Amino acid sequence: MMAIVFWTFSIVLAFRGLQCAKILTVCLIGGSHYLLLDEISHNLQQHGHSVRMLLQLGTPRLTGFSYTGRQKSYQTSTWSLGEKYIREYNGWFLEQQTQFLLGRDDFSGFLTFMGHLSHQCGRLLGDEKMMTFLQKEHYDVTVLDAFNPCSFILARKLGVRYIAFYPGALNGPLSIGLPSPVSYVPVFNSQLTDHMDLWARMKNLFYSLQIPVAQAFVWSRFQDVADKHLEQAPSGLDELHTGAELWAFNTDFSLEFPQPLMPFTVLVGGVLNKAAKPLQQQDLESWISNLKEPCFIVVTLGSMVSSVSVESLITELVAGFSSISQGVIWRYDTKQWPSHIEIPPNVKIVDWLPLNDLLGHPKACLFITHGGQNSLLQAVYHAVPVLGIPLFGDQFDNVVKAEAKGLGVALKPTHITRDLLCSTIQTLIRDNRFKSSALSLSALHKSHPVPPAERFVLWVNHILQSGTGLHLKPVVLVQPWNERHQLEMLLLLLVLLVFLTVCWSVCRKENLNNKHKSQ
Repeated sequence: MMAIVFWTFSIVLAFRGLQCAKILTVCLIGGSHYLLLDEISHNLQQHGHSVRMLLQLGTPRLTGFSYTGRQKSYQTSTWSLGEKYIREYNGWFLEQQTQFLLGRDDFSGFLTFMGHLSHQCGRLLGDEKMMTFLQKEHYDVTVLDAFNPCSFILARKLGVRYIAFYPGALNGPLSIGLPSPVSYVPVFNSQLTDHMDLWARMKNLFYSLQIPVAQAFVWSRFQDVADKHLEQAPSGLDELHTGAELWAFNTDFSLEFPQPLMPFTVLVGGVLNKAAKPLQQQDLESWISNLKEPCFIVVTLGSMVSSVSVESLITELVAGFSSISQGVIWRYDTKQWPSHIEIPPNVKIVDWLPLNDLLGHPKACLFITHGGQNSLLQAVYHAVPVLGIPLFGDQFDNVVKAEAKGLGVALKPTHITRDLLCSTIQTLIRDNRFKSSALSLSALHKSHPVPPAERFVLWVNHILQSGTGLHLKPVVLVQPWNERHQLEMLLLLLVLLVFLTVCWSVCRKENLNNKHKSQ
């Protein structure tokens, strides 16, 4: 109670001493990225700032997106790539969805995606009308989506200080100077926990050595754009990353493995989490009320995947769901549903579902998810066990954490059969250990005295009041790599060792010669 009073008093004092700031939020990717930045923009506006979001339209993650957001509470400037490019990009992305579902997620596909983001970036930065408008606004700070390198380049072009909001876990960004001992901090995409045996540590070390190479490949996709649109192009992504006044991560230690942080890194995981409201869609509430079983299952593979393009997989999913007695509410684009596949009576297909309110419903007993960070954090908040079906990117690491924490289990889409799906669902619902772990994680997540959304606003205000985040940054961020890794020290020790070895050899030889002479 005392902690809550202290933080509330601190917030009041902070707001009293803070003038209204002009803040630009940058959302160039839709889906979950948009959901987060929409909530952030709304919260900053509600706390007295003047907020404008730069929102890119037309990506697959916004096309057909039913969520309208809270744009009425803040200003929005929209930008589009044009219908021709959008059609081509949507076609490529639809094919990528199929590859994900077939288990073909690889780095080359990610680089192709980065290439698309780079092309979009060049088009945006080349829009003189939009750039002139944004530059004339003279923003005090910009809050950007740190997943997209274009956001950093845009902030540099506008000459505005920036706060990096990363929508995923701590191991996502490749170069922000976090201490990451490979003995217990899993590297991105390693799919390891913090408890590693010898072979796991070797794997983690191998992945850590790949990080600088991977970052160089990513930056190579944006190098030409930066050279063309910036007066002084950065040397790489690390320069853009370390230029942020603050890094905020959409995670917390209810889901994250414990590891070292830096003063300029803050955890605000769960921005979208809220107490559940009664369902506004009466057909959903009526359907739930009429279920014979006391609980229902929520199914969604995220805002990016609105349908299942692999027919063999959807056939197994439908057969598996028809074999269980629980009701299943499944987010699926009804226009894409195969007409020859009959929907089981215990399955309800909806184009869009109020995920937070459904997970918070007293009858929700399981969440089948792709393992996106937002989805898992909402499952933690509402204490609902999960069945993870990871498709791409950080989702594989995310579901490993969920399994390690006892929140649920994971299945690869290529391994799913109707029998395995049915048995796994029944295990997750009937084994009380999963629900017990979910309740413990939920209590831990909610125990922080300041909710994540308020926490982020406080840190933004701190940066605005202090005028800089320089006081939070250790010198390691600007140290040359040879100093950072103490290579001079190692070289000096090596030279000293060689010198001592030579001296020892010379003295030993001299002693031997003297001994022979005396004989």
